[in-house]
Amino acid sequence: MKYLSTRGADELLSFEETVLAGLAPDGGLYIPEHIPSLPPDWQTAWRDYSFVDLSVEVLSLYISEDEISRAELHALVEKSYSTFRHPDVTPLKKLTDTTYVLELFHGPTFAFKDVALQLLGNFFEFFLKRRNQRKGPTEKPEKLTVVGATSGDTGSAAIYGLHNKANVSIFILHPKGRVSPIQEAQMTTVTDPNVHNLAVQGTFDDCQDIVKSLFGDKKFNATHRLGAVNSINWARILAQTVYYFLSYFHLRRQLPNPTADVEIQYVVPTGNFGDILAGYYAKRMGLPMGRLGVATNANDILARFWRSGAYEKVDSSPSPAGLSQPAAGASDGKQAEDASGVKETLSPAMDILVSSNFERLLWYLAFETTQGADVAERQRKASAIIADWMSKVKSDGRVQVPIAVLELARRDFFAERVSDAQTLETIKYYFESEPHYIADPHTAVGLCAARMVASQNAPNVRQIVLSTAHPTKFSEAVTRALQGSPSFDFERDVLPPEFKGLLERERRVIDVEAPRVELVKQVIEKYAVPAVGQVGSSV
Repeated sequence: MKYLSTRGADELLSFEETVLAGLAPDGGLYIPEHIPSLPPDWQTAWRDYSFVDLSVEVLSLYISEDEISRAELHALVEKSYSTFRHPDVTPLKKLTDTTYVLELFHGPTFAFKDVALQLLGNFFEFFLKRRNQRKGPTEKPEKLTVVGATSGDTGSAAIYGLHNKANVSIFILHPKGRVSPIQEAQMTTVTDPNVHNLAVQGTFDDCQDIVKSLFGDKKFNATHRLGAVNSINWARILAQTVYYFLSYFHLRRQLPNPTADVEIQYVVPTGNFGDILAGYYAKRMGLPMGRLGVATNANDILARFWRSGAYEKVDSSPSPAGLSQPAAGASDGKQAEDASGVKETLSPAMDILVSSNFERLLWYLAFETTQGADVAERQRKASAIIADWMSKVKSDGRVQVPIAVLELARRDFFAERVSDAQTLETIKYYFESEPHYIADPHTAVGLCAARMVASQNAPNVRQIVLSTAHPTKFSEAVTRALQGSPSFDFERDVLPPEFKGLLERERRVIDVEAPRVELVKQVIEKYAVPAVGQVGSSV
């Protein structure tokens, strides 16, 4: 299997090259040259597999044994998920006869991003170690400078996946004061010398734009050998496809009649479109499911796209009557609405204007609309279309796709927008339901979107909502939703022992006083080689 850029289909990379490169030099995202089909007997052969075994089967469809042997792949996967607290890794919980939650937060940092980033960290280590073993005794070892942007959970998950890796330095940019206190503490209390947290005065989109600019700077990239941990890295999407397969088998197992004619409807709270894109790949591979549900908060660029076909940073259409606005008051994320259009919400990890991974889906939609028998030529046409669309988004803040593309998007997806008020109502609703369930605000967005469409579903539809974070990570929102509930006790019902005392631990952080690429470059130039001792300053 080789990989191509969404903006240029001529150069093909191996899996190793794709993982280490992260972002393509032309600014595009890497995708597989084709989406493999599942083996004919997968439903019976894989039915009782563990998460580790399923991971090996799914990943091996995209990774040649010439690159990573099956035994090596199994060892990497087993090592990655040995850090998870639940034996199923991503357990499926039943809420009602028709609604389930897929809990993705049982990893080291209590967020879904651990599923991919524990594995990605081990891929980085594996590839670097192998490359350096091939070098002569006088040759310098290869090093990797990992750079990422986070709206909260990616940063801590990446740091926990890479903090003890040889020949790797990691630089994580987060918007200062705009992540939850727990998220910030999880990142900044890791004091390993190869870990560098940058608090940037700006938004998550500012941080993400800086990271993309660094990867687009060929000289800087070559000097520091940049690696990506954001979901622009293909390995993250690939790792996340596995829990769709696991949930399929586990849902079947929980049905009174495992052979019943049931359609699964996945509903995914999403900002950067990576988690739900993994579901799209699983569907294209052959996993049976209905349309995927895109659940957004007030930062609803995705919901608006499915409504109008306009992919635009700022809504150019009149606001629909009665549309709820974000609830007043501070949220965990402190994402105040600013000139860029980012709105403060109670689900700050989704406070994003531009969804990076959406480009991958657009490529497939563009490819389907191209004509001709030559696949390679159609791929080049699709890449040219995407390069043009992304250029328009950058220069004009918007692009309007043809109706044929929008219809294809609606074939596989639907989208709903959820307000802060609805988020709070949903947290309270499921806490007061039987069995009671405490959802973090992002999961609540997904649960609310699922309830919005449930009445339109056929009787045989079963909804699986992806639960992306432990409620402790967003304690203010959860406490606010459940204030006045006499049966709710935060320490008893929510707080795990791992979080006790976290906010009081020693921290290490570098302040970046403006969202400027040059300031971040200065930090990387200074600290790219792991140093001993305290790092703390501002630029």
